[in-house]
Amino acid sequence: MPPPQVYDAWLDSERPPRIAGGEVSADVGGEFTAGNGYISGKNLGLETGKRILQSWRTQNSEALDAASELEIILEAVLEGTKLTLKHTNIPDAGAGYKDGWVEHYFEPMKTYFQG
Repeated sequence: MPPPQVYDAWLDSERPPRIAGGEVSADVGGEFTAGNGYISGKNLGLETGKRILQSWRTQNSEALDAASELEIILEAVLEGTKLTLKHTNIPDAGAGYKDGWVEHYFEPMKTYFQG
């Protein structure tokens, strides 16, 4: 899939790759939830079809913890899209995030786009 389709899938609450129970905004400053409310955040910057920058918090975040930051960069490649995900300022409780990205985002998106 080309980058604009991956971008749209990431920011569309109605598409199958979304985590169950998520609501997403496609506007800068818009808020979102995912994982039945486990994750919440805000769109900090959007470059249509190219880049998504979001703040992220989970229900496990301490009140004084700063939000983590998620940057998704989409690049066209011969096979479709190269997605680079940078998740920074992850709290100590976030050790399992890597597995969560694969299980709840990348595998469902792969299945969706191959289907």
